[in-house]
Amino acid sequence: MDENEKRLQEKFAQLKKYLDKGDKKRFRKTYLDMHFYDQSTFYLTLDKPERLSLYSLLEPDELGDMFDTIEDDLPEIPEYLKEMDLEFAAEMLNDMYDDNAADVLEHLEKSDVDRFLGQMPRADANNLRGLLHYDTETAGGIMTTDYVQFHEQETAANAIKDLRSFAETAETIYYLYVLDNHDDLVGVMSLRDLILLDPGDKLGEKMNSDVITVNVDAEQAEVAQIFRDYEFLAVPVVDHANQMVGIITVDDVIEVIDDESLQDYSGLAGVSVDETTQDSPLRAASKRLPWLITLLLLSMITATLINHYENLLAEASILAVFISTITGTAGNAGTQSLAVAVRRLAVEEIDRHEFFKLIVKELLTGFITGVVTGISVTVLVGVWKHNFILGMVIGLAMCAAITVANLAGSLIPMLMSSFGFDPAVASGPFISTLSDLTSVLIYFSIAGMFLQSFTSM
Repeated sequence: MDENEKRLQEKFAQLKKYLDKGDKKRFRKTYLDMHFYDQSTFYLTLDKPERLSLYSLLEPDELGDMFDTIEDDLPEIPEYLKEMDLEFAAEMLNDMYDDNAADVLEHLEKSDVDRFLGQMPRADANNLRGLLHYDTETAGGIMTTDYVQFHEQETAANAIKDLRSFAETAETIYYLYVLDNHDDLVGVMSLRDLILLDPGDKLGEKMNSDVITVNVDAEQAEVAQIFRDYEFLAVPVVDHANQMVGIITVDDVIEVIDDESLQDYSGLAGVSVDETTQDSPLRAASKRLPWLITLLLLSMITATLINHYENLLAEASILAVFISTITGTAGNAGTQSLAVAVRRLAVEEIDRHEFFKLIVKELLTGFITGVVTGISVTVLVGVWKHNFILGMVIGLAMCAAITVANLAGSLIPMLMSSFGFDPAVASGPFISTLSDLTSVLIYFSIAGMFLQSFTSM
C-alpha cells in the first residue's frame, strides 16, 4: 500500500467515525476538503445506513459534485437514487453537469426518469430529455450543454464581466463560442485571448473563425480522433443547420477512449473483460460461454480435417508430434497481425491505397518471419530426429502457415471494417482457430508430398 492510499484509508476510517457519531461539522470539513474522486471512492465503501446518514449531512449540490465523477454505469446507481428523498435526488441531478446527469438517468427505468425530471424546473428537465434523445455512442450522447457563448457584437469588457456568471455552471470556460444574430456558430476564442483584448474590442472582430466542429450524430470514435489530432480541451457540437447544441470536453473523450480500448481488448480476448467483482461465477460463465461454444464448433472442423488425414498419420505417426507446434506458432503470428490491424483501424481511416499497401506489408512481414522460423525449426527437427527431410517438411509448413495466418490477421479485420462491422469482433481466439484450420491443411498437404521420404521412421 503506497502512502497516498494509506492516507486515504485513514481518512475514510475517520469519516466513518464522524458519520456514526453524527458529527456534522467535522464530517463536512473533512469530506468537502477531499477531491471529488476521493469523495466518490469513500461513498462507494458505505453501506445503505451509512449512505442515508451521509445524505442528511450534505447539500444536494455537494453530493452532485461527487456524482459528477462516479462511474455512471455502476449497477448500484438506480439503488442509490431511489434511496434518496425524491426532491433531494432531483435537485442533486439538476446540480450536476448536464451530460453526467443524462448518463446517470440513462440507466434508470423510464418511470423513474419521469419521476426525477418531474421534480425539476421545466427548462432544465427539457434540456435533459433532449440529451437523453441522442444515441449514447454519438457526439450528442456525450456532449454537455453547459458551455460559454457570446454574440459577435459583444465587447471584451462585457464578456469578461458576464463570464463570472457562466463560471459557476459551465463545465469549462477555457473556450468561448461566438454566435451571430441567427445563433449560428461563427467563431471561437480562448480565455487567454479574451483577457488580452482591449475592453472595447468586439469578439466578432478578434475571434478565430476557423472552427473545428463535430456533428451531433458523429460517432464517438470520430470525436476521439479529433481530440487526438488537434489536442483540444473541448470541441463544439453542431446540428445539421450549424446551430450549436453543446460541447464535448476532454474528460468525456478520455472515457470514450477507455471504452473503445475495452471493446477492442474484449474482442481480441473473445470475452467481455468488464466483469466486476460482484459478478457471480454463473454470471461470469454466461458471458464467456457463447464465444467458447462457437470456437469449439469451429475447432471441430479442424478435428474433422485431421481425421481426414488419419491414413497419412498411420503411415507416419511422427507427424502428430508437430501439429501443435505449427498451429500454435501460426496462431500467435495471426494474433500479432490482428492486434496491429485493429489498432491501426482504431486511430486512422484506411483508404483503398492504404488497404493494399498494408496487406502487402503484412504478407511480406509474414513471409519473412515464416522463413526465419521455418529455417530454425528445420534445423532443430533435423538434428533432433536425424532426418532433415522431416525437418524441411515441418519448416515449409511453418513458413506457409505463418504467412497465411499473418495475412488473415490483417485482412479479416480490414474487410470487416470496410463492411461497417467492428474489426475487434475478429478476435484473437477466432483468428487462432482459423489459423489452426489452415495450418493443419497446409501441414498435411506438404507432408503428403514427402511421405515416402520419412515413412520408415
